[in-house]
Amino acid sequence: MSSFVIQGGARLEGEHTVQGAKNSALPILAAAVAARGECVLHGCPDLSDVRATLTILESLGCAVRRQGGALVVDSSCLCRCEIPERLMREMRSSIVFLGPLLSAMGCANLSAPGGCDIGERPIDLHLETMRALGVRVIEENGRLRCDARAGLRGARCSLHFPSVGATENLMIAASTAKGVTVLTNAAREPEIADLAAFLNACGAKIYGAGEGALVVEGVERLHGAEHTVIPDRITAVTFLTAAALTGGEILLRGARPSHMDAMLSVLEQSGCRLCRPGGDTLYLRMQGRPRRLPTIRTMPYPGFPTDAQALFMVLAALAEGASIITETIFENRFRHVAQLRRMGAFIRVEGRVAVVEGRRFLQGARVEACDLRAGAALVLAGLAAEGETRVRKIEHVDRGCEHFEGDLALLGANIVREEDDLGQEDEEA
Repeated sequence: MSSFVIQGGARLEGEHTVQGAKNSALPILAAAVAARGECVLHGCPDLSDVRATLTILESLGCAVRRQGGALVVDSSCLCRCEIPERLMREMRSSIVFLGPLLSAMGCANLSAPGGCDIGERPIDLHLETMRALGVRVIEENGRLRCDARAGLRGARCSLHFPSVGATENLMIAASTAKGVTVLTNAAREPEIADLAAFLNACGAKIYGAGEGALVVEGVERLHGAEHTVIPDRITAVTFLTAAALTGGEILLRGARPSHMDAMLSVLEQSGCRLCRPGGDTLYLRMQGRPRRLPTIRTMPYPGFPTDAQALFMVLAALAEGASIITETIFENRFRHVAQLRRMGAFIRVEGRVAVVEGRRFLQGARVEACDLRAGAALVLAGLAAEGETRVRKIEHVDRGCEHFEGDLALLGANIVREEDDLGQEDEEA
């Protein structure tokens, strides 16, 4: 295993180009299965989750290659509808292969997905929507056997929670179902609209993606297409927050400010100077200590995203006064609190509410990432802390942040990746 070793106190400044969105690239790569042809995808970040997705594609019979900066997926030789359990358990989003396989093969044999332990992500909504399309689902011995060989048919569906994954699976499967599918209370995230744009480029007829209610007119088949993945809004705000925590300034290129309104509003209210020159550019400058954050309540898009909660808790830990953060999406999303306390943060948690009393300084310490976003937040805390911080279990961070330490170093951070000493690791455990 590896760790990030950080010497805190350096002011971050410079330019950074935002990577492609992980949460957009993964479902689009999975959806390429349903296209039954060659898809050329630009902007897919080089992440462990992306590599795991490519391994799944190859296990299904797809040909995958890199062509310059693009990923090329050819599903014309797709021959299997079963994903091995060991591959499913590598990441949570592997369930998004359900819809593509049912569309392309009429069957899917999967197990429960793995990934970060941030709380329950029940797949009942996925199965409910698939059953509405005529899929026969059998759950036995921890595996799902889904059969749609009689054909998918359009239906009217409503989600009791706007699940991103369930919306993605339904859009993909319904694209080749007979008739029209209408989904209400659909997820509205920008990644949903990006997936719909890709599917439409492949010949699908999807309307209203990103608006809460979408309509899918089934077509006979999908074909290959070329598509560019949208920028990663969570990674973008990670770098903005890193600059804010270190009293620095940063120019972000390749961003989509319109996808980040809820987060940018909090940064501005904390005292950051934000400029939006136009297009895909964002500028942030921070002077002095952050002000108390407005009350944050995580919500589905366009609300404040749960993926940014840990980042802003670090900002609150160094702000003037007390800030309140309520986590409504995942019950285990406060696991980073114990690690921040090791660095001197004063945080009280009652159920899903955290009260953060700002401190002037954090102190470097040995901490451990428990999931992707918590790991990135601990790195940011280390950048702002006094002394040395060692963040262990950074394989979580590698799932979503491309070249993280290198990009931070280019902005002036003192951060390196080191291999852990196994003996020392055992002693600490």
